[in-house]
Amino acid sequence: MAPAASRLRAEAGLGALPRRALAQYLLFLRLYPVLTKAATSGILSALGNFLAQMIEKKRKKENSRSLDVGGPLRYAVYGFFFTGPLSHFFYFFMEHWIPPEVPLAGLRRLLLDRLVFAPAFLMLFFLIMNFLEFRVLFANLAALFWYAYLASLGK
Repeated sequence: MAPAASRLRAEAGLGALPRRALAQYLLFLRLYPVLTKAATSGILSALGNFLAQMIEKKRKKENSRSLDVGGPLRYAVYGFFFTGPLSHFFYFFMEHWIPPEVPLAGLRRLLLDRLVFAPAFLMLFFLIMNFLEFRVLFANLAALFWYAYLASLGK
């Protein structure tokens, strides 16, 4: 089977620069998977927080130019040190725990992800973010956790 980077030549819609950037990213992903996923997660988490602040600011029609610079920084730290590496290893081990040949492998993986990994990961998110914000929220942590967990299930 040809590596993913070699299949990029067939994609006519991509320009030269995006094609080279994607090929380089895929190379880094193959050579340094955890570091690449950590960096990607950190950057995308920070960008997501920044965009959320911009959208919220426009929605409220605020004219101030100030943004919470600490927000994207906290999300970048969380994404780099927690989301990227933990997700990499969890899904890597899940492939070994529940191989594709096992009956109902997709359903089992989904249940393991939604019932074990998601709640633990969500609790970790709240704990780390509160630590990075230098505040203690343990009194409201249980209520906030269940609210967010049920929302993640689409309830």
